[in-house]
Amino acid sequence: MLRSRKLITLLTHVLFSLALLAAAPAILAATATEQLQQVIDDHWQYSLQEDPVTAGRMGLAGYNDRLPGVTAADRARRLASEQKLLKRLEAIAPEQLSDADRVNHQLLSWVLRNSIQANQLFLDRIPANTFYSFWSLALDASSGLAMPKVTDYQDYISRIKDFGRYFDENINNMRQGIKDGFVLPKIVIQGIAPTVRAQVYNDPEQSSLYQPFKELPAAFSKAEQQQLQYAAKQAIAQVALPAFARLADFLEGDYMQAATVSLAAEQLPNGKAYYRHTINTYVTLDMDPAEIHNTGLAEVKRIRAEMDELIKQSGFSGSFADFTHFLRTDPQFYASTPRELLKEASYIAKRIDYRLPEFFGKLPRLPYGVVPVPAEIAPNYTTASYNSAAIGGTRGGAYWLNTDSLDQRPLYELVALTLHESVPGHHLQSALSQELENVPQFRRNLYLSAYGEGWGLYAERLGVEMGVYENAYQQFGRLSYEMWRACRLVIDTGIHSQGWSRQQALDFLSSNTSLSQANVRAEVDRYISWPGQALSYKMGEIKIRQLRAKAELALGNNFDIRAFHDALLANGALPLEILEAEMERFIATAAKSSSSRH
Repeated sequence: MLRSRKLITLLTHVLFSLALLAAAPAILAATATEQLQQVIDDHWQYSLQEDPVTAGRMGLAGYNDRLPGVTAADRARRLASEQKLLKRLEAIAPEQLSDADRVNHQLLSWVLRNSIQANQLFLDRIPANTFYSFWSLALDASSGLAMPKVTDYQDYISRIKDFGRYFDENINNMRQGIKDGFVLPKIVIQGIAPTVRAQVYNDPEQSSLYQPFKELPAAFSKAEQQQLQYAAKQAIAQVALPAFARLADFLEGDYMQAATVSLAAEQLPNGKAYYRHTINTYVTLDMDPAEIHNTGLAEVKRIRAEMDELIKQSGFSGSFADFTHFLRTDPQFYASTPRELLKEASYIAKRIDYRLPEFFGKLPRLPYGVVPVPAEIAPNYTTASYNSAAIGGTRGGAYWLNTDSLDQRPLYELVALTLHESVPGHHLQSALSQELENVPQFRRNLYLSAYGEGWGLYAERLGVEMGVYENAYQQFGRLSYEMWRACRLVIDTGIHSQGWSRQQALDFLSSNTSLSQANVRAEVDRYISWPGQALSYKMGEIKIRQLRAKAELALGNNFDIRAFHDALLANGALPLEILEAEMERFIATAAKSSSSRH
């Protein structure tokens, strides 16, 4: 019997080897589609390993016990991996791909090139701004995730225990930034540092990290609940809070001393390349800052003329400055309580919901809510934002509304704000993207600012067609918001490439919009701390409006607003050049279809 088994084993190896040899030509002759799919699959697995927070928010198990790594070794590994992936991608002939796969090929190529360039510029040396930071990522990493099992909470506790390592790695990168002179301006750190110090609590139960443990699932035994609560408090007290304390000490001390007085990105080491990279990242086009600056000036002039005409039509007697002063100071335009502001926004949101089917053929399944910005970050936070839901999580999308400093949150701007952040703006676009079918996983949670923020600003204007604005004050609020985004083109490029001062930027934004002074300060400091991002809104909206005008001209009476919007949102986030190519294909197909019917 032993001899027979050996013979069978030998024959099996021979047959297997022959099978491999026979299959070799097929492997070598893998189609372009198969090659692309393999690169996409490999990139996806690589992404999950490198970004456990996003992996968890995609509803994938096994990643919620840790935070990313940001050491020099991590960066070197990522750079090598992404360069290899890009090389494999470049070897694939795009002309041999289907239309859908060509989009996948172009999009993944853009993502990899952008990531490689960010790595080579070592942008991890500045891992924070007034809107986003590595510590806010850590605080929110598990927010909204479904946690039905004891092991889910144990993973969450493990992630809290990872705060110390994660914070220290980021501090080390910032220390390297100090040595290199690649640091944030002092005015930014003066605003950020107090929000970090505010996270250093004496009682771990005061931390937002403990919130999930205050009401554990009833299915857990009493002993399990007590053990989880004890372990959470220990992790927060022994790891997370000391990490925040070390970070606060660092920001208030060494980093504050090293922070620059100058504001411009271009004044940092290799600053011109850095600013050009941020423009390409957020506008998704490689553009000269001076060109964007001039576009902004032209838009400011156009919108100002519309604002002046609206003031005239309203019957108000006085100058533009008089009208904006009236809007900023009259009590009728401000809520008296946070709940009143939230209720007004909720009412506006439901009025918009009612009109959506007239303008969209496809709507997302996921709901959304109106939620106050967390109190611990509200004082230094922007007016509002949208936070997408975790796939498979326990919450819908969240339209965050800042209820701090109510005298700075005017109601006449609330319609435009709600259109932008909820529907048909960020929630509708983001939820549809998450619900995309027959696309690679990396596309379902991809966010590109020019596309997303351009769509949000387009949604504000669409509200006019939808009949959402009810009076001249709300219309002026919309124009003020559009002016705000046009001013961003001027101010961002002005600060980072044209030598503008902070006061010059404050004066320009204040004199051209009805934004409250608190919002003006918060916005300008955001542009200072986050070069390029503010450009994405208006540049993206300009492109979307150009595409709509092109479709209306080409299709005439056959133009269908629902079909146009569905096509624009059908692929999720795309760089503007790829979006334009896809919409031109939509226009050509629609024109051919309409001509065949006549």
